[in-house]
Amino acid sequence: MQLSAQVVPNWAVDPKIHIYQSMFSQVYKGIKDSDKPSLIKQALMSSLANNGVASATASSTDELIVQSQLHVRNHILQLMNSMVLNCAIQLGIPDIIHNHAQPITLSDLTSALNVHPSKSRFLYRLMCILVQQGFFTKHNDVHHGIVYSLTPSSKLLLKDGLMTTFLLLLLDPLLTSPWHLLGTWFQNCASTPFEMAHGMSFFDLVAHEPVFGNMFNEAMVADSKLVSRAVVKECQGVFEGLKSLVDVGGGKGTMASAIADAFPQIKCTVLDLPHVIENLKGSNNLDFIGGNMFEQIPPANAILLKWILHDWNDEESVEILKRCRDAIPSKSDGGKVIIIEMVVTVDDDKKMNNKSTETQLFWDMLMMVCLTGRERTEKDWEKLFLAAGFSHYKITHTLGIRSFIEVYP
Repeated sequence: MQLSAQVVPNWAVDPKIHIYQSMFSQVYKGIKDSDKPSLIKQALMSSLANNGVASATASSTDELIVQSQLHVRNHILQLMNSMVLNCAIQLGIPDIIHNHAQPITLSDLTSALNVHPSKSRFLYRLMCILVQQGFFTKHNDVHHGIVYSLTPSSKLLLKDGLMTTFLLLLLDPLLTSPWHLLGTWFQNCASTPFEMAHGMSFFDLVAHEPVFGNMFNEAMVADSKLVSRAVVKECQGVFEGLKSLVDVGGGKGTMASAIADAFPQIKCTVLDLPHVIENLKGSNNLDFIGGNMFEQIPPANAILLKWILHDWNDEESVEILKRCRDAIPSKSDGGKVIIIEMVVTVDDDKKMNNKSTETQLFWDMLMMVCLTGRERTEKDWEKLFLAAGFSHYKITHTLGIRSFIEVYP
């Protein structure tokens, strides 16, 4: 017996959509009654299409309602993307598939995971969303049926992966709780939502909470490993002719160590707070010095600032840059400041609405919630450099969402 099927439009089965339809009809009537209805509608549809939820050719009011509703719902549910990924890391799914050394069946994955027997039937649903997100692939094997494999993204999330510590840090309750205070923060004079939640600044908490501090430092080490590979490979010309370099806020020395190994002629020094570099030992061309970048920076041909200035507001950033300028010689003598930071493309319409810009804006929100800093456009950077007394700069876009900026006195 063959069953007949009837496709019923969404508005017929969801009573709430009649409310949205009525509301949207009023908006749509306003569009039609305006002087430039086609332009307004085109702008609305373009906005939805740029967010991946609407076809630029959508025409009916019903279709616009459905697509707008999908846009809102997907954004509301975005939190689940992070949570299911965090769950996968907690369970060790990427490592289990990696250690299996071949695509793994769901039954083998279930056996390897430390999950309660009553929860094994839910694992398939978890894997479905993770496959949809692009962290695993699923395909049919002739001998084993459906099997799962890693993707380049999930390889970064192995136990010793370069982004695992970042995920665990950013999804730690200490960092997620301030987001619930963002709306209240806009209505008071508190420095950051982070201080509202914890009663102290981000870096004070890093210093006073050993577990959180260690998590933060490990995330910075992992990021430096990731960036240093690209810097040493793609930006060798930046270090040519240098005899000395100070990595300001260089933490455990991961970045400076990579530079020292790749360019043995450069004497590298890491400047960071005394408690950060305590018990760290240098090498032939790598030293560690305890100090405060707001007070004094040791002299060198070049000063390196990797992901430092985005932590601080404009006034504080200018002070750091002035200390850097005082520490280097003139440009004719090889003096410069090397900055690794984001250059946000939000003011460039040709580069808007892509994933890189979205990621940059997410980081800007993170800086606003947890610190007093910000991510900056090229115009923002130029203002800082001029205020700190520098003459010109050069930007090289070779580091993904971040760029290589050389600033000269």
